[in-house]
Amino acid sequence: MRYHVLACDFDETLVHKGRIADQTLTTLERLSRAGVKLLLVTGRQLDDLLEVFAHARLFDLIVAENGAVLYDPAQRTREALAASPPEGFLERLRARGVSPLGTGDVIVATRTPHDVPVLEAIRDLGLELQVIYNKGAVMVLPPGVNKASGLAAALDRLNLSPHNVAAVGDAENDHAFLTAAECGAAVANALPALKEGCDLALAGENGAGVAELAEMMLSGELDAREIPRRHVLLGHREDDSEVRLPPYGQGLVVAGPSGSGKSTATTALLERLVDDGYQCVVIDPEGDYSEFPEMTVLGGPDGAPGVEEVLGVLESPGHNVVVNLIGMPLRDRPGFFTEVLPRLASLRARLGHPHWVVVDEAHHLMPAELPEIAVKEAEDVGSLLMVTVHPEAMSPAALRLADSVIAVGENPAGTLAAFARARGDEPPAPPASGKGDIALWRTGSARAESLTLVPARTERSRHRRKYAAGTMSKDDSFYFTGPEGRLKLRARNLHTFVELAEGVDDETWLHHLRQGDYSRWIGGALGDDDLAERVAEVEEAHDPGDPAGGRRRIVDLIDERYTLPAEPTSYDPDHEDEDRPPA
Repeated sequence: MRYHVLACDFDETLVHKGRIADQTLTTLERLSRAGVKLLLVTGRQLDDLLEVFAHARLFDLIVAENGAVLYDPAQRTREALAASPPEGFLERLRARGVSPLGTGDVIVATRTPHDVPVLEAIRDLGLELQVIYNKGAVMVLPPGVNKASGLAAALDRLNLSPHNVAAVGDAENDHAFLTAAECGAAVANALPALKEGCDLALAGENGAGVAELAEMMLSGELDAREIPRRHVLLGHREDDSEVRLPPYGQGLVVAGPSGSGKSTATTALLERLVDDGYQCVVIDPEGDYSEFPEMTVLGGPDGAPGVEEVLGVLESPGHNVVVNLIGMPLRDRPGFFTEVLPRLASLRARLGHPHWVVVDEAHHLMPAELPEIAVKEAEDVGSLLMVTVHPEAMSPAALRLADSVIAVGENPAGTLAAFARARGDEPPAPPASGKGDIALWRTGSARAESLTLVPARTERSRHRRKYAAGTMSKDDSFYFTGPEGRLKLRARNLHTFVELAEGVDDETWLHHLRQGDYSRWIGGALGDDDLAERVAEVEEAHDPGDPAGGRRRIVDLIDERYTLPAEPTSYDPDHEDEDRPPA
């Protein structure tokens, strides 16, 4: 379910001439029993509202005074969300004969044409106040206080996200909170400007329109409706037209060879989702996302987080999380994922978030041998993004969740064909133009299309944690063999490399130093050309009589660029085959 909250305006939206229709009331009661939270968001003063509206307890929270007051009907508690204006301001308005003149906990209210003396008093007294209009009503509030800010305070109280809110209104002061909601709707009697700018224009007037929206939520029709302004930018076609992805219900695979740009595409999507306020959780087996900005990293080289710790942080929709499993043995990672995925689905069923679950190295966490996975639809976790080198090595149950594939690298047609064969589908025709840097295939369509990815604003230091303390594949590891090949000491990361370098004999160390093996490995397997160049300078300038000096300089260069944990993981030959690439 996409929408967990219905937020509605009061006058001439929920009620008409102060009365709520029986059908509207019945529909809202059904919606509440279905687990949807109901919020009333009104410009009225709270005491005035409670005097005329007998059904306040139907709502989980009430935002009154146009966003300035939060009221809990069950607990009968009220909270002012801003400061009251100074008494001198009210005295000036009374002296100018402003009438009617209402005051609430925060709001000062009158009607046009008294907005003129109101504005003059604000100017003359040098006050930082704003004036908001609502069909002839004039509301004076502190800056930044409106229905959107009040809605945000109510959602924060409930640990809910605006991306799970459907909101409905009719007038000028409803613009802010309709825009803040994932879907903003206008009843048929709303002002033309509001109907033109909203996501959904309802057929019914007043409470009938509210009931119409509630029925759409109950039936799932609203979940299926696309909200174009919420779509996330992916890239551009050759004609420069945009390609955007819906933020809900997406099953997406990003696939391609190592080093081909999977992380670049994934990072670009993640950055835009986080910027837009969607809660994202990344299951990160190898520490590739630990430097992603604006995300809380749980786990690291010293140990993986517990499932309860992950869920505890995600309770608040403002927290995005990277679950770093680099400190967990390879054989234990699929089991952890199998445990955490249904718990994420359960959290979403209760609170509506997280909105996106990103699974890196998906072929390890959801291998082909796995007959079932813990979710049946991508919607169970909002949207699901799976990143893999080997789509053919993924569980068919996971592949069936995908409705789109992003292929990166020099042979996107081959990657898409591998995905299609693994699902039992016909491979798509390759893109008509290969000028882009990614290919997008929407499963079921006959042809993939070539796109130019819109990159993230900033490049992160890719794989830094993985190279420092993770487990690199056999092909990418460094091997100390010595001049006669007597040894086969595998450095599966920079940690182990430093540890072994300090322990091997001088002859072995110098053998690889003279051949430039260290800089070649760093530049090739790690892709760090800058460090490789600096290590090559040490190799070229080495003093055969001082092998310890060369070691120290190279170790210092590595330590300077890659912050190594204080207690490196010791080499464990018993796990030699755990990271063997899929056949």
